[in-house]
Formats: sequence, C-alpha cells, structure tokens
Amino acid sequence: MSTYKLYYFNGRGRAEVSRLIFAAAGQKYEDVRYERDQWPSHKSEMPLGQVPVLEVDGTKLPQSLSIARFLAKQFQLAGKDNLEQAKVDAVVDTINDLLAKYIPVRWEQDETKKQELIKKFIAEELPKHLQNLEVLGKLYGNGGPFFVGNHLTWVDLFFYDMATNILQLEANALDNFSWLKKNRAEVEKQPKIAEYLKNRPQTQF
Repeated sequence: MSTYKLYYFNGRGRAEVSRLIFAAAGQKYEDVRYERDQWPSHKSEMPLGQVPVLEVDGTKLPQSLSIARFLAKQFQLAGKDNLEQAKVDAVVDTINDLLAKYIPVRWEQDETKKQELIKKFIAEELPKHLQNLEVLGKLYGNGGPFFVGNHLTWVDLFFYDMATNILQLEANALDNFSWLKKNRAEVEKQPKIAEYLKNRPQTQF
C-alpha cells in the first residue's frame, strides 16, 4: 500500500484541494506544514524549490493541480471514464480562469489599490466567471448537485475551496447562483468532508 506525505505551508492555499481529496477518500497521509520561518531550510529538498509537493513512496511530485489529479485518479474521484475526466478538467480550467483574476487582488500589498481592485473584481469579473461555472454544472451534472455525472469528483472539492476564499471577500457572491450554492452545500454534507472541515486547523489563508 502506498504512503503519502503532503508538504505545504501552514495554510489552505494551493494544497487544500489535495487535503480535501484525501479526506473524501478516507486516506491517511502525513500533512507536513511549514511555518514561514521554517521554509528556507527545506526549500532545497523540493524538486522545484516550491510547495505543495506530494511524496508518494519516496517520489516527490510538484505542482498543485498535477498532485490533485493524481490523487483523484488514485481514489476514483477523477471521473468514471475519459469523457467525464475531460468534463472535470473543463470545469477545473474554468475555475482557474476565475483564480487568475482573483489572485492578484488577494495579494495586492497597497491597501488603497487593493480596495479598488476588489470593487472591480466583484462588479466585473466575479459574476461572469461564476455564471460560466453555473452553466457547466447544469450542463454536465445530469440534473444533480455535482459538477460531473451526478457524483462527487475532485472538481467539486476544488470549487468548494476556491469559493471559500471568494466568500471571505464577498459574502453574497453566490446569491444569484443557486446551482453553485447547492453544490457547495452538498459537498459539506459528505460525512468525511464534514468531519474534516470540523477538525481542520484554522489558518489565515
């Protein structure tokens, strides 16, 4: 049986989707969390000098979405066939379109400029990208609450985590997107996910 170690900072960030996959699968793993002052002494241990990194039976794999896809395939959360997996990837890419607009807003250091960027993001970018996700959920979900095939896949977990960050920025972001709200609620109702969310460390990001 394979052993897994996930290396990241002490936060949700780019590792959280993989932690959610582990939780949904009920799979044990070692969750290695570096504080910022610890990281420099471990950076050289990582293939690209960055995290997250997944170590599987001694092999280290970088890149957050490559890690998530691998784990999803390991634990039957990637889609039941090639077409379902392609649909999952299409939704993942659509989430990434939104993240590409969100991340510069999140990490802007100038507070005055940040507030301007937040207003523009909420007014112009966020509704457009959420609408795209709502369309795909209705198109691929077979009438159910999950994005693809009416069963849980890793893209539901990816959206859940991304939306957590968006809702911290704008609490009413999903009010006009009933399907997306239902999707998040359904993810939270999964027993293993609910248990993980109840017990996971509370962090700043």
